[in-house]
Amino acid sequence: MSSEFVISMAENGVWTVLVVSGPLLIIALVLGLVVSIFQATTQIQEQTLAFIPKIVGVLAALIIFGPWMLSHMTNFAYQIFSNLHRYIG
Repeated sequence: MSSEFVISMAENGVWTVLVVSGPLLIIALVLGLVVSIFQATTQIQEQTLAFIPKIVGVLAALIIFGPWMLSHMTNFAYQIFSNLHRYIG
């Protein structure tokens, strides 16, 4: 097993993590920005106000993107397990 092969496998793993977690992180970022702009304009400084929309938005995104995320992760795991004979030796 060469160092290029190990680096490419690590790159594929990191890329899979970024692609799978990206939609949820972007939705949480956008919702947090919208809520903080709303708090700044209305001068409501309630700390817990920012958490409820993020939790609801991320759960909704998880329901929407969940099957796609699961299929992407299982495809990556299938690629690793189907080529297991290449990793040994």
